[in-house]
Amino acid sequence: MTGSTKAALAVFVLLLATSAAPARTKKGGTGLDAEFRKMITEYYEAWSTLDPDKAEKFYAKDADLVFFDVAPLKYKAWAEYRAGVKKAFTDVMSSGKLTPNDDLKITQRGNVVWTTLTFHLSAKPKTGDAMEVECRHTAIWEKRGNKWLIVHEHVSAPLPG
Repeated sequence: MTGSTKAALAVFVLLLATSAAPARTKKGGTGLDAEFRKMITEYYEAWSTLDPDKAEKFYAKDADLVFFDVAPLKYKAWAEYRAGVKKAFTDVMSSGKLTPNDDLKITQRGNVVWTTLTFHLSAKPKTGDAMEVECRHTAIWEKRGNKWLIVHEHVSAPLPG
């Protein structure tokens, strides 16, 4: 094997090892973990106002993005998400509070992070009884410039029973 062949093989092995490395999951209170814990807290505070305009800063605005919510099944792009949620909140809800549980998991690969956690929804519809629901939340965040933005989101609740 020539020197250049050995060097090329070493670079290939290094690239392979790097790409096959496990995702980094952060725990503790520094760096990425602290940054995302703060953002998640602010995110849930924003949505608890029942005003999507307060949560808008967390979302990328690309026209081809998809966001899954409890209902309807999906929204295409932030503009549709914002309008649909705003109408649902205005028409249906008199108050609500989303409280993140203490099970946030943060996983990073390059400029992409995905977060998973559960949260508690306390809601008072304009008609009917108050609701208390445990829900799930997965968000895919992409670093754009110096800001993390949600490029995909999935919010759901378990089926009853």
